[in-house]
Amino acid sequence: MDPLAVKNLTGLVAATFTPLNPQGEINLSVIGPYIDYLIEKQGVNSIFVNGTTGESMSLSVEERKTLANDWCKKAKGKMDHVIIHVGCMSLKDSQELAIHAAQIGADGIAVISPSFFKPRSAEVLRTFLQEVASVAPSLPFYYYHIPAITGVNVLVRDLLEDIEKVIPSFRGVKFSGSDLMDFGQCVSYSQPKWSFLYGMDEQLIAALAMGANGAVGSTYNYIGSNMNELISAFEKGDIAKARTIQFKMQELLSFAMKLGFDLGVNKQLMSVVSGLCLGPPRLPVMQCSDAHALSIAEKLRRLFPEH
Repeated sequence: MDPLAVKNLTGLVAATFTPLNPQGEINLSVIGPYIDYLIEKQGVNSIFVNGTTGESMSLSVEERKTLANDWCKKAKGKMDHVIIHVGCMSLKDSQELAIHAAQIGADGIAVISPSFFKPRSAEVLRTFLQEVASVAPSLPFYYYHIPAITGVNVLVRDLLEDIEKVIPSFRGVKFSGSDLMDFGQCVSYSQPKWSFLYGMDEQLIAALAMGANGAVGSTYNYIGSNMNELISAFEKGDIAKARTIQFKMQELLSFAMKLGFDLGVNKQLMSVVSGLCLGPPRLPVMQCSDAHALSIAEKLRRLFPEH
């Protein structure tokens, strides 16, 4: 089947953590059980691999290829979408990963803006994205917008202007920014084949009100079932229920942030909640103590007793 003809990317997408062993090397043995956990325990059927949550910028190109291949192979026939993030500081590395993603049967690729040397305008960023997309023209292409990490504050709406003319495979945006006006303008401009996935988990209900087609986030790894309930309630018009779930999720994140909540803590929390051995993060991210993660996990179970 033509990947570009596949149904739109919608609903919850888990931004996956990268399993490492205690020595800090990638641990492929966890990926199969991880996929089963997402499907069976969280009701999450799409994944975003090698993104920020997956520590992509701390991995080598070869490691990213190995991981992408294993996620695609083990998710085949089980998951709806496997989106591989291929963005790098180097255009050549991004292109190499994009070509590889096409070869292994990924359902789409995403690209973050370079952030060491930053594009100075929407036009320059669009040209960079075009150069990556052009080497894998059969794959749905998504822009990954996360200005708090990249420091690139180009308005996505400006980036989208006539983008389908230069990137025919363009299919949407992972919008991990808080500017709901820019997000709304993107949705307003959207074409039928595009998807706008919101990436700030604590504000999902606001993005749904603006017309988000779904969401990509790290917390959907362990509270995906609850956030699926939020989406279902919103779609049925039960805004009070959706708001209640969102407020609980915000309470959880507020509690975690006061204790200290970074990628290392988030990864350990997923290990505690899921029972999967995801291992430590890679330096410069530090591993957190078990007690730290257990405290957040206990708060999660009080807010969402089914866990």
